Amino acid sequence: MIRIITIEREYGCGASEIAREVAKRTGWKLWDQVMTKELARLANCSEEQVEQREERRDPLYYRFLKSFMRGSHEGSINVDPLELLEADSMVRLARQVVEKAAAEGNCVIVGRGSQHFLQDRDDALRFFLYAPKEHKIRRLVQSGMRESDAEMLVATVDRERGAFIKTYFHADWPNRAVYHAMINTAAGDETAVRAILSFLDREQLAAQSA
Repeated sequence: MIRIITIEREYGCGASEIAREVAKRTGWKLWDQVMTKELARLANCSEEQVEQREERRDPLYYRFLKSFMRGSHEGSINVDPLELLEADSMVRLARQVVEKAAAEGNCVIVGRGSQHFLQDRDDALRFFLYAPKEHKIRRLVQSGMRESDAEMLVATVDRERGAFIKTYFHADWPNRAVYHAMINTAAGDETAVRAILSFLDREQLAAQSA
């Protein structure tokens, strides 16, 4: 029986809105901003600081900082604890929260490596949402973002997500073999929602008849 849906996504394709609607129609818990809140609680920092670290490798200066601290006890004395909220820690915390959400079940989880953490679970459906570049930029502009910022973020956020997946999961992004379906959201949010729910309905029916 399917109890979990994971949604990985390209930046700007509307995945948060689609995930919210899927959670609403199923009555399941949505782990998106709730995930950020929980990570912030566990890391004892602000949600803004978590958002700056999620699904990203450490910046170059962080990598130097980690190398220095690993080799020097004195180097850690005056370091702000928040400086230690680096990618390795974020991945460990994200896994902890994703596995907690999965254990509770009846949930929709957006990103945070959930598709890889849960790839061996038979009770999880995994989706990848994407869209053409022009569609993503237009969507972001319609949400109030400046076009220049939208173009820059569409170009950079996914590149960093891909590098993050390569670093921590040793896989390409998107890793097509992980997903049950890849959905182009340019077809419309409602189409994407219905496609996800149709997969869920099919799997539930198959489980009941087995």
